[in-house]
Amino acid sequence: MINYILRRLVTAALLIVAVSMVTFAIFFLIPKAAHADPAEMYVGKSATPRDVELTRIKLGLDQPIYIQYSKFVKGLVVGRDYNSGPTVTHCSAPCFGYSFRTDREVWPLLLDRLPVTISLAIGAALMWLIGGVSGGVISALKRGKLSDRVVMVIALAGVSLPVYFTGLVFQALFVHQWKIFRGGEYINFVDDPLGWANKLFLAWVSLALLFAATYARLTRATMLETLGEDYIRTARAKGLKERVVVGKHAMRAVLTPIVTIFGLDLGTLLGGAILTERVFSLPGIGKLSVDAVTQKDLPIILGATLFASFFIVMANLVVDLLYAVIDPRVRLS
Repeated sequence: MINYILRRLVTAALLIVAVSMVTFAIFFLIPKAAHADPAEMYVGKSATPRDVELTRIKLGLDQPIYIQYSKFVKGLVVGRDYNSGPTVTHCSAPCFGYSFRTDREVWPLLLDRLPVTISLAIGAALMWLIGGVSGGVISALKRGKLSDRVVMVIALAGVSLPVYFTGLVFQALFVHQWKIFRGGEYINFVDDPLGWANKLFLAWVSLALLFAATYARLTRATMLETLGEDYIRTARAKGLKERVVVGKHAMRAVLTPIVTIFGLDLGTLLGGAILTERVFSLPGIGKLSVDAVTQKDLPIILGATLFASFFIVMANLVVDLLYAVIDPRVRLS
């Protein structure tokens, strides 16, 4: 087990390095290939040629790409200085870059938005995991009956309707017309836990409905396949209670694909649920990324992309470790 964990940790570390290299190259080589000046994108087209040149020097864009990347990695570990003549701007470790448009380091910006994104992702994940898996199990056990059809209709609606549609409908009904939930700005959990939950509840439901549909359909299909296996028939022939057969034996097979997609979905959302955050005006990492794209703020875009990539890689690592717990045969691979 220890060797398995070490192999996965090394693989995850190498993958993070590879992702950082590819992401860095994309953001700093493609503008040049498109005959765009990254320095001009930082300061805007209204800046003077001198301002553009000073920005190019300050960001190190006048140096080869491998030197720029080495300085970027060094900044992540020990921090770095952006120097242009007498002006020195220090970016503390981990330095994901410095936004000269907002005059702020990227890392604190990401940390400020992270609690909002975590609140949205974790709350929605609990809803869709419990609702989707439970609905899929019920649908499989009641195959062909009314409850099966109801669950599958809801699942089909959840897959078909995008978040921006369900979110706007929920807000129109529950916030503006019936005034059951509050709108307005985001509230921190420490300031008002009830207000925090009230603000996020519709966002949780909108996001969970989309994912729960996929989980319900997958759980149903896997459960139906598993219930036809020989070892399930053997367990029933031994006189085991149905809840033991389903809960202990069948669910072990069902959890394997669920763990896979849950880890990846949660990791992706922790990098920013862009549509949901925009619809419900939540100041998370997704909204920060969209605003940065609109303003062409490359350091923030790069930092948010690497931040999201880190969560996805870590989610893959957690999934691999959970695999080893669910199915010990995986440790031999």
